[in-house]
Amino acid sequence: MAMTAESYHVPVLLKESVDGLSIKPDGIYVDVTYGGGGHSKEILTRLGLKGRLFSFDQDADAEQNIVDDERLTFVRSNFRYLVNWMRYYGVEQIDGLLGDLGVSSHHFDDAERGFSFRFEAPLDMRMNKRATITAADIVNKADEKQLADIFYLYGELKSARRIAAAIVKERTQKPILTTKDFIDAVEPFFKRESEKKDMARLFQALRIEVNHEMDALRQMLNGATQIIKPGGRLVIITYHSLEDRIVKNVMKAGNPEGTVNQDFFGRIEAPFTPLSNKVITPTPDEQMRNPRSRSAKLRIATRK
Repeated sequence: MAMTAESYHVPVLLKESVDGLSIKPDGIYVDVTYGGGGHSKEILTRLGLKGRLFSFDQDADAEQNIVDDERLTFVRSNFRYLVNWMRYYGVEQIDGLLGDLGVSSHHFDDAERGFSFRFEAPLDMRMNKRATITAADIVNKADEKQLADIFYLYGELKSARRIAAAIVKERTQKPILTTKDFIDAVEPFFKRESEKKDMARLFQALRIEVNHEMDALRQMLNGATQIIKPGGRLVIITYHSLEDRIVKNVMKAGNPEGTVNQDFFGRIEAPFTPLSNKVITPTPDEQMRNPRSRSAKLRIATRK
């Protein structure tokens, strides 16, 4: 079956997130996660003839979904380079930025990419297939402490140290090159009742490390803080607590660490004002239609 943009990725919280941008017809907007193009297409329907949209994606597969619209500029790059690319295109300020941080359903469903424990595949996990470091490289070359830190920090797994030790022991016998090799090495450490959840966390941790996702997110949000104009909107959809914490901190304090800075009078100096302290989550109906949306959280802030 031919891949369509819809089968590539079903956009999560589509109306809520694009509504959150409060689009001006002649404004300049950025979608930092093009994917199947769902959010970008919706933004384009609300832009006038003079409006502009810049959409980022580092995955070559996403290029198959580019729509033919002269208002759209597709940027083949990691969103961490947001500010550099906007300067390249002569854009100093934008009216809003949207990011759907989740891994696309296409990545999980493409057995060959190694993102899912459902399929036997090369242990790859690169979002950008032009990148050189794969998940197999990390699993086979990182030392035991590095592996334990990855699984604990990015997967929040209590058994991170034992899992790391088992991997190091296994790879002395033979290289761990496929998802099956990886699962066979770690499966004894997962309880049957929570095996799928813990395995998903383990794969998530490795994927985050391969793609430097947390560093890229911090860099992108710092860039967004620089280029979103006063009154502009920052709209981000997160899927796990690590990235949500960073987004929440930037929106409340202006930095990924959540460090609160105050002026002489004790007033908090933060560049954004969150629209609400409550996150927006998908409706039960959307969660039924799109299981991937179940962990999604939408946060919206206005640039002061």
